[in-house]
Amino acid sequence: MSVRVYDLAHGRAGDKGNTSNISVVAYNTRAWNILREQLTVERVMQAFEHVAKGPVTRYELPKLQAFNFVIENALGGGVTVSLAQDMHGKSLSYLMLAIELPGDES
Repeated sequence: MSVRVYDLAHGRAGDKGNTSNISVVAYNTRAWNILREQLTVERVMQAFEHVAKGPVTRYELPKLQAFNFVIENALGGGVTVSLAQDMHGKSLSYLMLAIELPGDES
């Protein structure tokens, strides 16, 4: 049985130029540990490959039990040049939350 990131955390997206910045905040310590192990840069880049060229950088915030993912080349050039409906990339947090992780039996 698999779980998705939204089963373990909530998220919020922001932007700076052509870069999306997505925070993932675990609901509890158990969720933090699962995300820390399984929500890898490679898994995030795979989920975003259709909208982002990367690279992806993951920052851990252990005292907050959160992560900050910086996804470069993800916003069609940025707000001033993008023709995307969601030029700020706010909906990208939902893409992050939809990432499927390997199941946890416990």
